[in-house]
This record gives sequence, structure tokens and C-alpha cells, in this order.
Amino acid sequence: MLMRKTTATALLLAFTVVAMPALAQFGGGRPPAPVRIAEVIDTELTPTTWVAGTVISRSDARLSAEQQGRLMSILDVGVRVNKGDIIASIDPSALQLRVEELEADISRIQARLSYLQAEYKRQQRLSEMQLTSDTQLDLTRSDQKVSESELRVARSRLSQAQEDLARSKIRAPFAGIVVERLIQAGERVSIGDVVVRLKDPDHLEVVARPPLEFMPYLQLDDRLTVDAGALGIQQWPVRTMVSLGNEDVHVFEMRLNVDAQIFASGQTVRVAVPIARSQRVTAVPRDALVLRGDGVSVFVIDAEMTARRIDVTAGVGNRTHVGVSGDLQPGQQVVVRGNERLQPGQKVQVIGDDEVNISPTGIANR
Repeated sequence: MLMRKTTATALLLAFTVVAMPALAQFGGGRPPAPVRIAEVIDTELTPTTWVAGTVISRSDARLSAEQQGRLMSILDVGVRVNKGDIIASIDPSALQLRVEELEADISRIQARLSYLQAEYKRQQRLSEMQLTSDTQLDLTRSDQKVSESELRVARSRLSQAQEDLARSKIRAPFAGIVVERLIQAGERVSIGDVVVRLKDPDHLEVVARPPLEFMPYLQLDDRLTVDAGALGIQQWPVRTMVSLGNEDVHVFEMRLNVDAQIFASGQTVRVAVPIARSQRVTAVPRDALVLRGDGVSVFVIDAEMTARRIDVTAGVGNRTHVGVSGDLQPGQQVVVRGNERLQPGQKVQVIGDDEVNISPTGIANR
């Protein structure tokens, strides 16, 4: 038993003799803390808040029947069409018969008009030879004008009938995709019945309705941050803004152009809307702030790779950066990863890419 205690004591003393020099070089026996750093910057920050938005198509139409009758054909959901393509067709039989009737009527009137024109010329020659009365000439001229008027009316009615016949086919007012069929082939439709829904998937925009008090801080073409979840965060320009404010509603509507290759119609997103004017500040990434019971601070890394704690006061901020006041200068390096348990005076070791500069846009610049 005594030999075992003696052996353990000897091993402990041997380990201490070997490890002491290695621990000493780390200062107080604490090894360098692995950290990631970023740069203190001087920039303009705009305070923002997130509002809900929805991706919609700029062209989304419910196409209705302009004639009544039996629906003969309709395209299936998912079919892509070009502008002017036929989407649905209503039985045109009655309309076609009406067109043929008016065409026959026009032929009859034209035949009578040709006869009266020839008769009027003959009456003129007889009148010059005083072989007919002026009354007969005037009567023929009057019949000719009546026939000309009847021909104009008949042609107008024919144009209306041809227009009605053309409207028996529902055509695409823009290029898009059939997304919904509300009536099936074989059913009877009346004028005004919604038959099909057409949507343009290639021209999309985000619509959001922030509080009206934020409208003065926005201008057309301002680029706002849009958070699309798994699709990432990007910036898109404001296309238009319209006030919707009244005694019950205190919002305005803004629309942002977005890329249809990234978004899908109906998708829910978040939009960062400015809530105040931009301010020039000294800023650090949000992850650089250390919140402890004795206040807010950041850890600055000096030339000897030693962490130095600096107390700061947080000010305006956006999604990625916060303006701070304290003993900080632009260009200094602050810890953004590994600062939770970091102690003042502790040695650090930068891991990964040794200097990762996270810009105010939230995109890492290496």
C-alpha cells in the first residue's frame, strides 16, 4: 500500500515538472482561446424593423365568359400560354348562324342598292330627254339613299356579331400559366361567370404594408433587405408606394421588384423597413457585443493577440451591425465568435479565416 502511494506521488511530481514550462507560456496556465474577429467600422446605419410581406405576380387575372353557352374546351392547370392564345372556348353555333344571317342580309341590300343605282342613272337620262318626271327621279334617289343607310346598319350589325363570335373564345391577355379552372368542359356558362385563373410567374413583386409613420424614411428605388428564409437574404428596389391610411387603417403599401428565378408567387417573406434617418456611427457586428450583469462590452484584440475588454453603449443598429460609443476606433479588431467566456488579458488564437470582415449588408468579405 505504501509503495502505491509513493509511486503515485512520484508520477504527479514528474508531470508537474514537465507541464509547468508549457503552461507558463500561456500565462497563468490558460491556453489561447479560439476566436473569430471582425473590424470596427465607420459607417452610416439606418434603424430598421421587420414587416411581413408576400410575393405576388404583377399579372394575376380571373378570366370570365363574355358569351353564354356550353363550354366546349378549356386548358388544363399548369399549361403555359402566350398572349393571345385560346384558353377556353364556348359553343359558337348560335353566334355563327347570326353572322351568316347578317352576311346574307348584306348581300340582299347590296343587290337592291346596285339596282337602284343603275335605275337612278337611267332615270337621269330619261329626265334629260323629258321622258320621265322629276318626281320619279327623286323617288328613285330616295330609295337609293335608304338602301345605302340599310347597308351601313347591316354591316355594323355584322361587325357586332363577328365580335360576339370572337368573344366565344377566351384568350390570354398576357403570357402566363393556368393556375385554376373554375368551370369544366361541358358545363354551361353565363356572361360574367369566372372560368379560369391565369397568372404570370415571370414578373413578381413583394407587397408589404408597414405603418404609415415610416413612409417618410423611404423613397422610390431604395433597396430594402428581404428575408426569404431558406432562400436567403437579399436587397431589392422599391417600385412604388401608396398610402392606404384612413381613420381605421394607418399603413401604406409598398411594392418591391424581385427576381422570379429566386421567389415564387404566394411566398411569405420579411422586409426590413427603415424607422428613422441614417446616422454616421462607429459600428461593430452584433455578435461582438457581450451582455453581462455589469454592462455591455466588446473584446478588442491587440498586437500581442491579447483580449482587452472595452465597455460600450449600444445605439442605433440594423440587422447586422450596431452603433456603439466607447473607447473604440475604426480599424480595430473585435471578437465576434468565442467571446462568451473570454476574460480580459487572455491570449487568443484566430481560427478559420483569420480575419472575417462582416459588412453592414450582412455579407462576409474575406
